[in-house]
Amino acid sequence: MTKIGLISDTHGFLDPAVFKHFADCDEIWHAGDFGPNVAEELAAFKPLKGVYGNIDGKEIRSHYPEHLRFNCESLDVWMTHIGGYPGKYAPQVKSEIYTKPPKLFITGHSHILKVMFDKKIDCLHINPGAAGNSGWHKVKTLIRFSVSDEKIHNLEVIEIGVR
Repeated sequence: MTKIGLISDTHGFLDPAVFKHFADCDEIWHAGDFGPNVAEELAAFKPLKGVYGNIDGKEIRSHYPEHLRFNCESLDVWMTHIGGYPGKYAPQVKSEIYTKPPKLFITGHSHILKVMFDKKIDCLHINPGAAGNSGWHKVKTLIRFSVSDEKIHNLEVIEIGVR
């Protein structure tokens, strides 16, 4: 079993609560818009997977791809910053998501927390919302879950305070 801490849209601000809530996680996944210094702090804390977002510069883009497709405990995962959500997938992912769907599709960008199942492609979509202080969201959010045997378990939404 692998315990995951999922975060997005930090925009250069890393709330200290992240370290408390992700203390028992095996990995941290960041769905883009890191901003300055966030990737380094998270990577020093736990193994980090991530994708760059639209605000991220050359430094982040040189270390993190736009799209990341990988397996975690045999679960097919696709993470990208701008990907849309069930029924409204972004044009750059639409073709592939319908022809070769993952089992877990993770996005950021909107600052809107969403956990939705797409019955058409048998895929769970997660957007962890935004954990930074920049943007229009009112509450900073994280998601924590476990993966084992190609399944997601114990998914929790965590509110870490007002923006």
